[in-house]
Amino acid sequence: MSKIILHVGDWATLGLDAARVRDAVFVREQQIPADLEWDAADTDALHAVAYSERRGERHPVGTGRLLATGAIGRVAVLREARRGGVGSSVLETLIGHAQQRGDAHVELYAQRSAVSFYLRHGFAVIGEEFVEAGIPHVQMVRVLRGPEAEA
Repeated sequence: MSKIILHVGDWATLGLDAARVRDAVFVREQQIPADLEWDAADTDALHAVAYSERRGERHPVGTGRLLATGAIGRVAVLREARRGGVGSSVLETLIGHAQQRGDAHVELYAQRSAVSFYLRHGFAVIGEEFVEAGIPHVQMVRVLRGPEAEA
């Protein structure tokens, strides 16, 4: 049995491992063109990378990022690590950081196939379905604090 360890940091620190997971999931598995996967937002985002540790060896198995705008994105988990709580750990870690910095809400664009995952984490669908990179998506939001807390 492997242990999951989560690290949070900038692209300079975690980018190589985050890129490995995103390449495996988005570019190779989902066939999203590589030029659509990488953008300048990575350099300013807060990244979370989950590592599987077994017998002293660590391998990146999940990732996600949080932008200054409160947008969460690029959440990905390697196929062999799915259904083990890795995605939930990455997502809740990013939400926690958004809460700590005082964000009123977080939002994301979820692939239609992942909507139920985000619903379980307190997100709600807003808006109509749209297609991005050939994959149906919906916009989702999770409120972190009410208007009374903004005073």
